[in-house]
Amino acid sequence: MQTNVPYKVFSGTNTRYLAEKICKNLGCELGKMNIEYFADGEFSISYEESIRGCHVFLIQSTFPNSDNLMELLLMIDAAKRASAKSIVAVIPYFGWARQDRKDKPRVSIGAKLVADLLSKAGINRLMTMDLHADQIQGFFDVPVDHLYASSVFLDEIENLNLPNLIIATPDVGGTKRANAYAKYLNVPLVICYKLRKKANEVAEMKVIGDVSGMDILLVDDIVDTAGTITKAAELMIAEGANSVRAIASHAVMSDPASVRIDNSCLTEIIFTDSIPYSKKCEKVKVISVAEMFAKAIRRAYKNESISSLYVI
Repeated sequence: MQTNVPYKVFSGTNTRYLAEKICKNLGCELGKMNIEYFADGEFSISYEESIRGCHVFLIQSTFPNSDNLMELLLMIDAAKRASAKSIVAVIPYFGWARQDRKDKPRVSIGAKLVADLLSKAGINRLMTMDLHADQIQGFFDVPVDHLYASSVFLDEIENLNLPNLIIATPDVGGTKRANAYAKYLNVPLVICYKLRKKANEVAEMKVIGDVSGMDILLVDDIVDTAGTITKAAELMIAEGANSVRAIASHAVMSDPASVRIDNSCLTEIIFTDSIPYSKKCEKVKVISVAEMFAKAIRRAYKNESISSLYVI
């Protein structure tokens, strides 16, 4: 990117709450954009200011429903047709990431399809956070800046000041992520092994490791129905843990997740604001990643290193 060329930041409808905070950290105004709706639910995008020759950053998480993804695709297409110099899709939560492989016959690979759609629409770069699987970066033919929420979570963990801290993962798939926290904090790691019979339903779970008398911190990327994480918390307490807390990057929180967490053994669960969370749940705390994304946007614009933002 040429840093003598101006940049502008725009937001999709449902990620405006985060985009405004990012712009505040950047010291710039959120760009003006208009969405016109038709009677049948179809909508069109138009920019209300010139973006010719500008570096354009489009902020939109692609959480359900799929209108958020479609809105982003139209934003990209409109920016391309308005002669933007470059288009960076800033997607704090990249939806469809759980469909990253063929785990049974005759299924789609949704993450690859979405990557193709974004690339075909015209992005020059993708900026996202805590992908469900790191290898999704390889689905794109454009550069991917993959940020990690650990840079904001670590301060929260240290403020907890837990004397007998153990990092745990609610499933084997998250072992790499949890191990990174355990190594950085120099604490033990335990693993929950779970068996699913179908999506969003845990059939069996076991703990690999000793948790007796310890304060457990479960580390995950996504909490959807909260079945896995609450079941893991119950299992930890049954195995003799003193307390169980959790951190997770993306609060998908489909019903009945909030009720399950309120009724669970969890002392607290901390999310980022990559997805808006407005339901009432006393055990949920939300911290912002706006400053982290603002720093990444500024560095991408100036062609500076982004990897230095990574803590672990």
